[in-house]
Amino acid sequence: MADVTRETMEYDVVIVGAGPAGLSAAIRLKQLDADLEVVVLEKGSEVGAHILSGAVLDPVGLDALIPDWKAKGAPLNVPVTEDKFYMLGEAGQVRIPNFPMPPLMNNHGNYIVSMGNVCRWMAEQAEELGVEIFPGMACSELVYGDSGEVKGVVAGVFGLEEDGSIGENTEPGMELHGKYVFLSEGVRGSLSKEVIAKYNLDADSEPQKYGLGMKEIWEIDPEKHREGSVTHTMGWPLGGNAGGGSFIYHLENNQVYVGFVVHLNYKNPHLFPYMEFQRFKHHPMVAELLKGGKRVAYGARAITEGGYQSMPKMVAPGVALLGCSVGMVNVPRIKGNHNAMLSGKAAAEAAYAAIQDGRASDELSSYETEVRTGAIGQDLKKVRNVKPLWSKRGLVASLTLGGFDMWTNTLGFSLLGTMKHGKSDAEATEPAADHAPIDYPKPDGKLSFDRLTNVAFSFTNHEESQPAHLKLKDASVPVAKNLPTYAGPSQRYCPAGVYEYVQEADKDARFVINFQNCVHCKTCDIKDPAQNIVWTTPQGGDGPNYPNM
Repeated sequence: MADVTRETMEYDVVIVGAGPAGLSAAIRLKQLDADLEVVVLEKGSEVGAHILSGAVLDPVGLDALIPDWKAKGAPLNVPVTEDKFYMLGEAGQVRIPNFPMPPLMNNHGNYIVSMGNVCRWMAEQAEELGVEIFPGMACSELVYGDSGEVKGVVAGVFGLEEDGSIGENTEPGMELHGKYVFLSEGVRGSLSKEVIAKYNLDADSEPQKYGLGMKEIWEIDPEKHREGSVTHTMGWPLGGNAGGGSFIYHLENNQVYVGFVVHLNYKNPHLFPYMEFQRFKHHPMVAELLKGGKRVAYGARAITEGGYQSMPKMVAPGVALLGCSVGMVNVPRIKGNHNAMLSGKAAAEAAYAAIQDGRASDELSSYETEVRTGAIGQDLKKVRNVKPLWSKRGLVASLTLGGFDMWTNTLGFSLLGTMKHGKSDAEATEPAADHAPIDYPKPDGKLSFDRLTNVAFSFTNHEESQPAHLKLKDASVPVAKNLPTYAGPSQRYCPAGVYEYVQEADKDARFVINFQNCVHCKTCDIKDPAQNIVWTTPQGGDGPNYPNM
């Protein structure tokens, strides 16, 4: 669509994504200068619609951004009251005591929240300060200046023909230009991928690592509900097949977040992360909690897990990457929202100073310095070896040696230095012939559910006549390479049943992409062993519509 003429709007700062990072940046910019022109573009149908995080929130980010957040009614209503860790076996569990754990693992002072609701509240604060927020406006392209700098984005393209061409009902969108563009798209954002590749921002960092997080909201028997209770588990059902674990958070109104994370560096392509999650709920401890309850929502999202050593360079001419576009999750704490908020604040302060100096479209190097040497870097550096230890030496090593390393890092040093991750998650996948298939029990419809039934509880929706936003670099690869070598792993690693191989009598297998089911988790873009699937931004407003997730 390069030859299309579009209207142009000029801003001081253009922000892509109304998550905690983007909204924090918008709020801070207007706090610093009410006259700055700031716009936030959100692809979800409303702010919070695409936010999947049944989170325990460390309020340090909010404390720095809006110190009087309690008085202003921030939806942090459930303080953590108890914190439990379990190692699961198939028929039982062993509680891991809290006292040997490093202080950073303590959840005292944190809150169980719906990050969707937190972001909705943050959007209200931003709008009161004069920030323009446009939901349902997907950003599909970057706009570059004459010197190769990022000068804006294309947003609001609607009504393309099914083949991607322009039709009589196509709305070409508009260009929004800024002195600086902030990309806060979350994990594996398509524009962020483009910027990282174009400017070679990951040249000096380790490969980014990921997990697939799946979550259901349950309403449970009030007698079993313990508001403020936080439980994490490791071990069964994953065992040695993959790293990962679960979380169970008791929030308000007899509701519980039940989540499961599978690290995407698993080797066995027969592994079925979604079915591991469903099997987990049949553990006696979990089944007893959920018995008599009902599932009310489902969702899935990739999680950045590479940490300190996997953060790419965060700035290029005219653009800065924020939050999970960089990868700021503290893996052992299972927390990243606080760092996302702090990154938005830091980026805003760097852009404000630059604009005050009369600068534009250059590199905000002071932002990168603050992230790496300030509170975010200090938070991530302490835990930098937990993930590579888990990946290379297994769960026991991550608990023992990783725990020891976190303790020494609390004192300011590490005997391990900074460990490397090595392979990407796609490269970690091994041929199917090297691994045994895994037999998964059929969902019972009470505790466990098939994928398509659960996807209906994500309230996802895509206009079927639009071009598929899941694209193949080479259409022959799924059948010619991935099926014979890896047993077609996309039909298992996708938590929404988007991909399937259709085998008809006397015909070759066909690879089918049911893009309407997509919940925007980005797992396919990450885990495909051939790196042949490319996730692109669909039409604005499409995708999941998560309720209070």
